[in-house]
Amino acid sequence: MAERVLIVDDDTRLSAMLSDYLSGNGYSVHTAATATAGLTELGRRAPDAVILDVMLPDLDGFEACRRMRTVSDVPILMLTAKGEETDRIVGLELGADDYLPKPFNPRELLARLKAILRRRNGGPAVSRTLRFGRLEIDPGSRSVRIDGRDCALTSYQFDLLVVLAEHAGRTLSREQLMDAVKGEELEAFDRSIDVHISRIRAAIENDPKHPRRIITVRGAGYVFARFQDDER
Repeated sequence: MAERVLIVDDDTRLSAMLSDYLSGNGYSVHTAATATAGLTELGRRAPDAVILDVMLPDLDGFEACRRMRTVSDVPILMLTAKGEETDRIVGLELGADDYLPKPFNPRELLARLKAILRRRNGGPAVSRTLRFGRLEIDPGSRSVRIDGRDCALTSYQFDLLVVLAEHAGRTLSREQLMDAVKGEELEAFDRSIDVHISRIRAAIENDPKHPRRIITVRGAGYVFARFQDDER
């Protein structure tokens, strides 16, 4: 069965071009020209991925992304203005899995789409449950829990957490994390990792401002603590 992609963009020419291109690569594509229509299609179609433009006529893409995240963990690829790093960071903070600045090459969009779908469908090659004190990471069900309570993460953030947990006690640079999670030599910027780490901390730390699970190593990267919640 073809994977379903929802394109939310009011540029009808661009949507038509992307629809034809993605359909030609085996995807089932639906389009929406407004955020409101996109949210309706999200509930109706249950797509496997969403391509979401920042500039929409009713709600901006950031608000649309936030609302989508309240009802679905569908992978979201945001289309942002070229060179607008702030847009990329805001999108990631609101739950987008990846971003692509306009104008773009359709082949790069396809590569990024495949990457976020692969992360959702395949994920890390880890199968055993990882436990660190009260924190439980289950790659099989792709879930994270603290004291049995589910922690909401995007697909990208989940895979990033698994990479960190699999290398507990070892400092990983931003470049190493991006290489391990993306699996593609695609454009990225260092602050994207920082934003995702911030979102993960908000979900799993007792006090995100004073983290004890994911520690920043200044000038080097991040380290996932071997011992947490006073366990020894």
